[in-house]
Formats: sequence, structure tokens, C-alpha cells
Amino acid sequence: MAGSAAIVGAGMAGLSCATRLAEAGWRVALFDKGRGPGGRMASKVVTAQGLCFAFDYGAQYLTARDPAFVAQVRDWERQGVAARWPAAGEDGWVGMPGMNTLVAHIAEPLGVAWSTHIRAIRRDHDGWWLSHDERTEGPFDILVLAIPADQVPALAAEHDPALVELAEAHPSEPCWTVLLGFETRLSAPDILSAADPIDWAARNSAKPGREGGEAWTIHATPDWSQRHVESDRTSVTASLLRALEEQVGTLPVPVHATAHRWHYARSGKAGIGAYHRPDIALAACGDWLIAPRVESAWLSGRQAADTLIG
Repeated sequence: MAGSAAIVGAGMAGLSCATRLAEAGWRVALFDKGRGPGGRMASKVVTAQGLCFAFDYGAQYLTARDPAFVAQVRDWERQGVAARWPAAGEDGWVGMPGMNTLVAHIAEPLGVAWSTHIRAIRRDHDGWWLSHDERTEGPFDILVLAIPADQVPALAAEHDPALVELAEAHPSEPCWTVLLGFETRLSAPDILSAADPIDWAARNSAKPGREGGEAWTIHATPDWSQRHVESDRTSVTASLLRALEEQVGTLPVPVHATAHRWHYARSGKAGIGAYHRPDIALAACGDWLIAPRVESAWLSGRQAADTLIG
């Protein structure tokens, strides 16, 4: 029987769960502390010295292998918000014109409460209550935590020690990301082979639907990112720029260069799909419950919803 659901986290997992529940007639309320759609599928456009650069600085692309997700991605393609990116492989896709477009597209009909940081949760005989900086929301029949494993303990510790233990066993890895914009095209392939400290380097402007100048995104390896997690952005940018130069040769001075630190970049992989405590009407979903992929987040959210609906 349909009821009301609160979902904390409006990334791919939370949105997938919310969409499925809404289709089944549930009243869904989504809360996310981010200022807008994107999260780890973040994108932005930067202007520097009269030039415009488009960057995906979170997930660079997604793969579609599960039949249900393949069908979903093809539907996004028909709607013009996804396109194949052959450079990333036969099953590689990107959002159009940015990776965050997919998140925004899914979120648009769901009425997400952005810039809403859920600080505490409690449960009584009426259901779940969620407190943020302005007020307390509720009651809700069920609660879904669609947040990185690292953020689960702060909310769930008083309610579900087993979920906290599972989350703590599958922490995220950090990632430093550097965004570079050049006046001229680099003499390099669109995607470079990983070579420590670079885990991924690609010409973002080579993706379908991207406009603007020569834009490069560099992800550092997890180990390097962890060792330098407290370094300043200037030194990180300089280090990864040197590493790129070691691979492609002398580089022109970038007209735009900055770094972004992801504390929760690459999720763990519990391999269980989704989590459900029917006795207290609590569920959890996210890529960390399967494996670190966009597809995993979507599948986990869908599985959590199906379990609740069932």
C-alpha cells in the first residue's frame, strides 16, 4: 500500500528510488544539501580570458550493461539528454550537454528540496521525522538514506547499528580533480592511459554536445589523492599539470587551471544491491551497496524502491 517516503540524497540513487516510488503512487519528499543537481556527476562552464570551457569534473561517463539500465539510457538518448561516447567504449555514454544534465532531468518533476542539509532523524509512533536548519519535516512512513557510506553513521547510529557497521566497512576513496583550459588544442589522444599520479585524463571538449575551448579533466589516483588530501589546490594543480606534461610533452600555459577535492569520490562495493529494515521502515541505497558506477547507483535506488513497494 502506497504511503509517504522521505529520501535523503538526490543523486542518481535517490532519484532512481524516488522515481520508482512516485510511479507506484507514493508521496515522495527528496532532500539534498547540494545547491542544485549534480553531486558526483557535476559539470560546469567556466569563462577565462574571453574563452569558454565546459567541464565534467565528477563522473566522466557512465556504462550501461544491465538490461533495465540500457533501456533507461536509450530513453534518455531519445529525449536528447544522453549520447554515446565511443572513446569510452562500446557501452560508454555521457549526459548532454553535461553529466549533470541527467541528474537535473530526473530531478525536475520530483520537487527536490536543494540546499537542505538533514542534520538529524528520529522515529516515533507516527513515523520518521527529519530535522534541517530551518525546521523539522514529517512524519513519513518510510525513510531512505541515499547518501555516501561515509555519511550514513551520523544519521543512522541511533537507529540501525547494523547499517552503520556495513557503511563503515565500505568507505569512499577521495579524489583530487584538476580542470585545465587551453587556448590551443593539445597534441594528445582524447583519453590518456593512467600513469600515477594520474588515474584519468581526457579532453572533455571531445565529448558529444560539448561546446567551447580545449578543456581537460584530470583525476588523480586514489592513493595519491589520499596522501595529498589536505594539500592546497595550487600545489595539487601544479603537480597534476606536471604529470600531464610528462605524458604529452611541453604544454602551453593554461588560461584556466583549478582543482576540486572530492572527499567521497569512489564508493566502496558491498555487492548487496540495497538495504532494507522493514521493522523500522528504513532503507538505504547507493553505488556503495553494489560497486562504484553510475549504473550501480541507479540500480540500487530501483531495487530499494521495489523492495519497499513489494
